[in-house]
Formats: sequence, C-alpha cells, structure tokens
Amino acid sequence: MSVTTDILQSWVHPRRIFRRRLGDAPREDRALAVLMAACGLIFVARWPALAREAQLSAGQPDAPELQALLGINLFAMMLMAPVIFYALAGLGHLVARALGGKGSGYSSRMALFWALLAVAPLMLLQGLVAGFVGPGSALTATGALVGLGFLGLWLIFLHEAHRKAQAT
Repeated sequence: MSVTTDILQSWVHPRRIFRRRLGDAPREDRALAVLMAACGLIFVARWPALAREAQLSAGQPDAPELQALLGINLFAMMLMAPVIFYALAGLGHLVARALGGKGSGYSSRMALFWALLAVAPLMLLQGLVAGFVGPGSALTATGALVGLGFLGLWLIFLHEAHRKAQAT
C-alpha cells in the first residue's frame, strides 16, 4: 500500500497498519525516511503561520523577513528536530521496557516516527488555521486535536511495538 493510504488508515486500524509498517527485519533507513518525511511535512505546515507573522510585522524595526523565518524553521525541523525525536524515542523505549515491554529500540523509534507522520495531516490543518485565522479558540482547538491525536497514536504504536508476541 502507499504511504498516504497507510497514513489515513492509521487512524482507522492503527495496530494493523503499524505492524505492517514495522516490517520483518529492522531497517534504520526506513525509520529515518519516515522521520524525515514527518519533519518535512511539519515544516510545510508552519509556512502559513510564518507568512502571517512576516506580513503582520512588516514595517516594524528589526522585523524578520519571510525568507529568514523559513530558513530558521527549515534548520530547526530538518536538522535539530530529528535529534530530539531520536532522544524522545529512546526515552519512550526505556519507559516501555521498565513497564515490561519486550520490543526493540527500532520498534520504539518506528512507533514515534510513524505517529508523527500519521498526525502530519492534522498539523497541516493546524498550520492553515494559524495562518488564516490566527490566535484564538480555533487554533487552540486544532492544537489540542493534534496533541491528543499524536499522543494517542504514539501510545497505541508503542504498545504494539512492545507486545510480547512482537518481541525480537
């Protein structure tokens, strides 16, 4: 199946899709590709809010231009965020092992990275709300939806990654 279909199906059948995405043998290149795709989509989701910020601050002294804002966010999302996400996946793996999980570090990383990629469409929606509507209750609601969706998917995937039957 295609990645986009699997992203949408992750909301309907998260355990089945994650098991299939986890694959037979650990492949770190696959995990890194999923993470970089998620980081790329999160970066794109920030564009409307950054454009709004640049437009509203235009004409003020020391106001950053859109290109500067995009460059800073590109650096943050494509170079810094992956390091943070790898550390967060390691922490999630340690917690899962402490709670009796039997999964591998790779499966814990894939759980986090696939949850990020699966929630990316909601982040794109949140970016549109941030860019067109701006701060307010609509942005707060979409932010809460993104946060709860991510946390729910990550916990489901992490549980699936550390099931006894899935142990490697």
